[in-house]
Amino acid sequence: MQFSYDWLKKWVSPNKTADELAHLLTMSGLEVEEVEKAAPEFTGVVIAEIKHIEKHPDADRLNITQVDAGTGQLVQIVCGAPNVKVGIKVPCSLPGAVLPGNFKIKPTKMRGQVSNGMLCSGKELGIPDDVDGLLVLPEDAPVGTDIREYLALNDDLLTLKITPNRADCLGIKGIAREVVALTQCEHHSFSIPAMPVASTRTQAVRIDAPADCGRFIARVIEGVDAQAVTPAWMVQRLNRSGIRSISALVDIGNYVMLELGQPMHIFDADKVTGSIIVRRANEGETLLCLNDKEVTLAADTLVVADEAGALSMAGLMGGAASAVSDETANVVLESAWFQPDTIAGKSRQYGFGSDSSFRYERGVDYQLQQEAIERASFLVQSICGGKIGALTEAVGDLPAANKVTVRLARINQVLGIEVPETEVVTILNHLGLEPVAVAGGFEVTAPSFRFDIEQEVDIIEEVGRVYGYDKIPDDYTSGRLSMLKRPESRRPRFAAYHAFAARGYREIVSYAFVDEAWEKDFANNDNPIRLQNPLASHMSVMRSTLIGGLIKTLQHNLSYKQNRVRLFEVARVFSKDEQGGFVQIEKVGGLAYGLAVPEQWGEAARIVDFFDVKGDLEQLLHPSLPLQYQSVTHPAFHPGRCAAILLDGQQVGVLGQLHPKWVQQYDLPQAPILFQLDLSVVLQSQAVAYKTVSKLPPVRRDLAFLVADSIKAGDLLQALRQSANSLVRDVQLFDVYSGTGIEPGFKSMAVKIILQDAENTLTDVVVEEAVQQLIQAAQALGVSLRA
Repeated sequence: MQFSYDWLKKWVSPNKTADELAHLLTMSGLEVEEVEKAAPEFTGVVIAEIKHIEKHPDADRLNITQVDAGTGQLVQIVCGAPNVKVGIKVPCSLPGAVLPGNFKIKPTKMRGQVSNGMLCSGKELGIPDDVDGLLVLPEDAPVGTDIREYLALNDDLLTLKITPNRADCLGIKGIAREVVALTQCEHHSFSIPAMPVASTRTQAVRIDAPADCGRFIARVIEGVDAQAVTPAWMVQRLNRSGIRSISALVDIGNYVMLELGQPMHIFDADKVTGSIIVRRANEGETLLCLNDKEVTLAADTLVVADEAGALSMAGLMGGAASAVSDETANVVLESAWFQPDTIAGKSRQYGFGSDSSFRYERGVDYQLQQEAIERASFLVQSICGGKIGALTEAVGDLPAANKVTVRLARINQVLGIEVPETEVVTILNHLGLEPVAVAGGFEVTAPSFRFDIEQEVDIIEEVGRVYGYDKIPDDYTSGRLSMLKRPESRRPRFAAYHAFAARGYREIVSYAFVDEAWEKDFANNDNPIRLQNPLASHMSVMRSTLIGGLIKTLQHNLSYKQNRVRLFEVARVFSKDEQGGFVQIEKVGGLAYGLAVPEQWGEAARIVDFFDVKGDLEQLLHPSLPLQYQSVTHPAFHPGRCAAILLDGQQVGVLGQLHPKWVQQYDLPQAPILFQLDLSVVLQSQAVAYKTVSKLPPVRRDLAFLVADSIKAGDLLQALRQSANSLVRDVQLFDVYSGTGIEPGFKSMAVKIILQDAENTLTDVVVEEAVQQLIQAAQALGVSLRA
């Protein structure tokens, strides 16, 4: 919200510069985004009256004027403005004046005629003005007066960044109340008396949606002059608050909103049929709004209607059919309180908002409506005349004032300082919290303009910010930092990231909101977690797999001719549990595409395959992890080229080549290899344990087994390793053969066995005993030693 400091000074006397006040407000939680002058710096511009005009003899568009600038004699100035005429008063810059942009005025000749200054437009002075030509001033403007003084151009404009809980500061009244609390300065608030009733005409009102509208007040004013001119002081205050003057009646509604924080609306009384009714819209009901947009109203939209149909969208936008115009003779003033949740979201739903909706959706004071309508009635009568009718009021469901108990000891404990009790009482009183002493503290009643006062900590926050955070010594907010212990069984998170980067993988970050088709294609998920309010139609569900984001990033890279791609992502995936709740698990996903190694002369070009990526994973994970791989089927991967990653018999990930169907559907030249596994597995490590390094030579034995095709290499290696004694250091598969010499349905698997003792040289007898133990374990699996 932007406001004029001069306007605020009509309410309070803080005795501070605008910059000092801005700092104070910001430190108390009302951030001031900007402080600027009402007009840029310029000097030497005074009010002048045009006394005589004659056409320039050598220029059709120029006039020679004689003006009275208060110097004691007429000054000749050549002027080309289209609206120049005798008798008007305008800004005049005399020789020596400096206009915005460091434009210096000095005597000159224009087509041979002397010009001793310049008559100015609003734009030339940096003042907003819709007139094409000179800035015409009121008839009573005193000649010779400095224009900055006359138009209060030294005024400061402050822009507040209001947080959603401080809607009470969306009006000068609320800001003044805040300044008084912060500075204990004098408050010049004026009382708003009830206006005397002179008309018998009233407007019947009714609330059919009491949960949405807590109060609705209406008043008829007859015989107004809709063409009355808005006073210059009101236009100035509106302009300096960022609102353009439209007409007197409309300006009065906007002015009351800025002054008190209560949005207003003014109907043409002769365009209202019967009673005014606050209700939910009928399905399919339409309304032509003041912004010339015709909208189809949803059933959850609150409207202000008469017996013929909707007049306006409650709290958002008025309707064109009932709007005031220059022909309006009788008006209905409306002042209402709408439930914030009812108005919230409607601006986005319909694609436009207003100053009224900005306030209503944050919460307006539910006791302010009568004060606002009395203030508006006074202004209408003062500016437009008319006879005022009686108020009619309908009441729905209004909020109840919260009562909260706050303990003095708790205030001091939370803030870390001793705030004097008298100071606490003063602060609470200035904030309108009306403290009542109770044992150990106070009971306060949240005022109607503070919806955010709900619990003790809210009161403590108010005391702290008004007392001044800068009064809390630094030593109360300092402390020692101690390093937390990290178990050796877990490696740092970024160590895993660095390990991926070292293998040539680049990290990506993708949206957790994905296309529902991805869930169906890559996870066979027909019932994903759907978003109630998605950012876009293709981001409508929460991902349960990282594969979709990796594929999309691959497509993007391929479109930029990146033909060798390595990607990884660490992120959460989302699923439903058996009770219907949501589960979040951090996963690591990866993708490899293109050549196994960068194109070079030293190695033949080869496309990356399943075993390349499996090797990457084994390098990335801690070597002590007893991982196993088991063939599985997965909706995203090629049948027969996909393996589940197992740890202690539990599946912790999956690795495979993308299914040919998805390769074709997602327009990929070839199939990438992808993996996904739990981040907790990647972060597992093992404490360092000392082992004696043997000084004795190892012994190697090679064994070849005849194995049925149904038996997997992993099963054989697991059987051998589980049966090995302490002398066996390693068991590795190094050859698989089928063909000549091997009967159909079988294959030969050759393994190497490394044996070593840390203290004794191995003898043939000891070695043979250990080897026979391995052979027996293999035979138990159903394989035989090949001759």
